[in-house]
This record gives sequence, structure tokens and C-alpha cells, in this order.
Amino acid sequence: MYEELYETGKTAEEAVGRLKKIIHVLRGENGCPWDRVQTHSTLRRCMIEEAYEVIEAIDNQDFNNLEEELGDVLLQVVMHSEIGEEEGNLHLTAIANRECEKMLRRHPHVFGKKNAVFSNNHAESIDNVLEKWENVKRKEHGVVSRTESMRNIPKALPALLRSEKIQKKAAEVGFDWDQVEDAFAKVKEETLELLEIYEGIDKNRIKEEVGDLLFAVVNVARFLGIDPEDALNGTSQKFIERFEFIESTAEAQGRKLDEMSLQEMDKLWDEAKLKKK
Repeated sequence: MYEELYETGKTAEEAVGRLKKIIHVLRGENGCPWDRVQTHSTLRRCMIEEAYEVIEAIDNQDFNNLEEELGDVLLQVVMHSEIGEEEGNLHLTAIANRECEKMLRRHPHVFGKKNAVFSNNHAESIDNVLEKWENVKRKEHGVVSRTESMRNIPKALPALLRSEKIQKKAAEVGFDWDQVEDAFAKVKEETLELLEIYEGIDKNRIKEEVGDLLFAVVNVARFLGIDPEDALNGTSQKFIERFEFIESTAEAQGRKLDEMSLQEMDKLWDEAKLKKK
């Protein structure tokens, strides 16, 4: 009955079409009970998780896994388009064409008539290209103010990444520190403010000051050209590796972590730090 679905697509068009047919069957009357009840909202978390798994594969330079994870993201796109077709407000063809048109509009340095000759493109710097991209994007979205462009940054983004993007929007019009030392001073200022109130009972105020401190640290990272997400993930991984050393060393000594004192674990932590140098 579904013999054609087992035939591997020989082109990108055939492969995507095959996936679309499979999703259509799964969403159909005799399809999968789980797939049939999914909505745009219920799939929201799936899209986020699949995107992060793509990033994990990239970071690991695991191209076999990257192929798989990109397929999972593509599945999400096709699933959303199928749901949209059923509701009469989306179609995969329209989604793809809309993205094609956007790419053409946002790359006038490549597809514009006056830049049709490839050699002319060499005069374009990356900064100029990005500036044109942002200008076209603002026009498309009807953005009339910098504040509005900040509000348009998705709240679903990781908090560190979103705060960095907000800071960059402000920096574009000169609302920024003159030098990194000023950003460091702001970190010290926010740290002192948190120290003044952290023992209080006003949790909202403490939460606000913690946020201010994190925002200031992101500013420092931005000045230094460091991705705060990468930096924090790197530190988290380093912590796991050092903690693993503590745990494995304790096990080798026939001891359990919850039976050790903090001083004993700190000693092993220092050994772990020396081991990695």
C-alpha cells in the first residue's frame, strides 16, 4: 500500500516530497495517534530541542549526526506545513518560495541588477553586507525605531544570546561604553549592589539585581568578542569534567561523595584543576 514511500528520493525535490507524503499519511485517518493530535503549539518544544541538537552535532563536528539532526529539523518544518495545509493557512511551497524571495531581497549586492557582474561583489565588505541586510529587514518588518527592533528579538532565545543582541542594537546608535574597562566597572557596580541586598526578603529585587549583573557580564563578553553562550557552556563542561574526577577518585578510594567533607572535595577539585593544566 505504501510501497512508493520506501523508495529513496534521488533528488532533493524527490526526498522532500517523500517526507511530505509520509507526514501526510501519519496525520491521516489511519495514521499515527500521536502525530494526528499534534498542533503548532504542542510541537514548539520539539522544534527548540531539535535545533539545539543540531548545534550539539556542529560543536562535536559529527557530520553523520548533523545529517540526522538536520533531518529532524526538516521534519518539524514539514510537520508544521502539513498542519497549516489542513487549517488552510500554510503550505510548504509557499514557505519555501517566501524564503527564496527574502534571500533575493536581502542580497541586493549579489542579485541586484547593478551587481550582476560577479567581480563587482568583491568591493562589498562583510560589514556593508550586514548593514544592508539589517536595513532591508527593518523595512520588511516596518520597524520604525530601535526600541521596536529590540522588542522584535524573540523572547524564546537563550537569555544570554538575547541580551547580547539587545546590546548590539543599542551600540549601533552609539549607546555603548567607550572601552571595555567601563564595562568591567559596571560589573563591579552591579556586584556591589547585589551584595547589599542579597540577604533581604525582597526576592523580586534580588532577581532584578542578579539580572543586572548577568547583563553587565554579557556586555564585557561582547566587548572582548566572546560569545557568552559558548563561554558559559565551556565552563559548564569544564565543571562536569572536574566533578567527574572528584567522583571517580572518591569511588577509587571506596568512598561516597555525600560522606565526604567540603574540604576533602575541595582538595580533589584542586587536583582536578592541576590535572587539566
